[in-house]
Amino acid sequence: MNVVQEQLSSAQPLAEVYVNQFSAVELLYESDPAQSTSWSKRAAWLDESEHTRLGRADLATYLRGYNREFNPHPAVEQAISELEQPGAAVIVGGQQSGLFTGPLLVIYKALTVIKAAKKASAQLQRPVVPVFWIAGEDHDWDEVNHSYFLSPELQVGRIRVHRDAVDRGPVSYTSVSSKEWERAVAELEQQLPDSEFKAQLLDMAHQLQGKDASSLSEMFARLMGNLFGKYGLILLDSADPKLRQLELPVFEAIIAQNDELESAYFDAVRDMADLGYTPSAEVAEGGANLFYVDDHERRLLFKQSGRYSDRKHKVSFSQEELLAELHKYPERFSNNVLTRPLMQDSVLPVLATVLGPGEISYWGLTRRAFRKLGLRMPLLLPRESFTVVEPTVQKYMNKYALKWNDVKEREGFRQKREAWLSAQDALQTDTRFDEVIGTFTDMYNPLIEQLFSIDKGLHKLGGINRDKIIEQMNYLRGKTKDALARNHDTGLRQLDRIELSLFPLNKPQERVYNIFYYLNRFGLDWIDGLMDISYDETGKHRIIYL
Repeated sequence: MNVVQEQLSSAQPLAEVYVNQFSAVELLYESDPAQSTSWSKRAAWLDESEHTRLGRADLATYLRGYNREFNPHPAVEQAISELEQPGAAVIVGGQQSGLFTGPLLVIYKALTVIKAAKKASAQLQRPVVPVFWIAGEDHDWDEVNHSYFLSPELQVGRIRVHRDAVDRGPVSYTSVSSKEWERAVAELEQQLPDSEFKAQLLDMAHQLQGKDASSLSEMFARLMGNLFGKYGLILLDSADPKLRQLELPVFEAIIAQNDELESAYFDAVRDMADLGYTPSAEVAEGGANLFYVDDHERRLLFKQSGRYSDRKHKVSFSQEELLAELHKYPERFSNNVLTRPLMQDSVLPVLATVLGPGEISYWGLTRRAFRKLGLRMPLLLPRESFTVVEPTVQKYMNKYALKWNDVKEREGFRQKREAWLSAQDALQTDTRFDEVIGTFTDMYNPLIEQLFSIDKGLHKLGGINRDKIIEQMNYLRGKTKDALARNHDTGLRQLDRIELSLFPLNKPQERVYNIFYYLNRFGLDWIDGLMDISYDETGKHRIIYL
């Protein structure tokens, strides 16, 4: 395995500056993780503020119960025991619960969390454990209900699961029937080529649902436990009612200080504007930045005339009524992207959080809000980023003298593809047809002009006739080029394989393909190989040549 760093723009300029020039955006963030003193200062602050967070005993009790059900590995049990001790901290990262884990970036985020925790523990000489925060309270089903695979026919295939409900409730509250899950696993069997690892993977996929219908979040947790439990990765589901009961005091604080938090977010928007950046998350006028689940629908709350209600006014509460509802039904409340960081830091002793580029950008809106609740923004660590180049793809790239950057630039790659095909054209089809059409036109146009002296109608008819002849010549040109492409189909398929492997759907590989495709090729031990790649705190994109 050879690993090489290559530039890949994240399309998030604020995140790029955060990683490469922290001083230019330090107004928006608490501290620079590239400075070793930032880590010790954060650890010291965690010690000082221990009393402000959820009690470790209660937290450990919840985590043991959840992980014994979905992630029962001795290394996880050990990590929870360490977290229970004063002074222990966590590196946390989270993601929605995608089908079969969703795209590769989810796997890379988990890897980063584990690696960063190991390094921080050695650096600070205290226990630092990895935690993965499953964003099960999110309600956008269409974002999580599918995964993509590259088929042997060089098609980007999609597997999608359906649900019986049509509501907008949290993903963790939405079950997938046993019949639907078996259908999805059957599709997975069709998508994966035969390999020595396929039977094991399919068996694991069948067992993810358990005895009864499960939510996508539960199946996600079981799979993440299968892949990362041995590394001590602790899991939690942000929508779990048992966790929500423990979070009740934090929701109380968010409601009681809601106006102050709203003001803090708008101040952050102005800070961003002063630095020349546009917020990547919406800060809405009157936004409470909280959701309320009612009648199987997760409704975003807004403040108007002293009341909290959703846009359609399906629900409406005074602040006192909202607090009473919180105590009665805490499971009905959930955070949005701007209050989730505050909840995470109130529940866990967060030394650092692992984020993707988009997350780093919108977290820039939260520093002032952290302070309003007596908290401080943790260190933000960029998620590691990779592109995997399989041996076959690498062989094809060498054959056609292509570098990764040649494939990254889509238009440039298409030009190289056309140039290669043209080089195989001994007839020089375009040149010959252009010559013939040019010669024909030079001979035919004077004749058309002479016909005008005989009859004006013949002049017009001659022009139409000429254009039809040229059209037929170009039709023959197209057919000739199609035949040329068929004659060189093997080469074109190899070029297509390169592009579809590295940039499927015109996106970076890590944002599209699912881990099962690679586990089917290289086995479950492939995760160990990824773990062995040295940790890069900058999150710079790297190419893995297998």
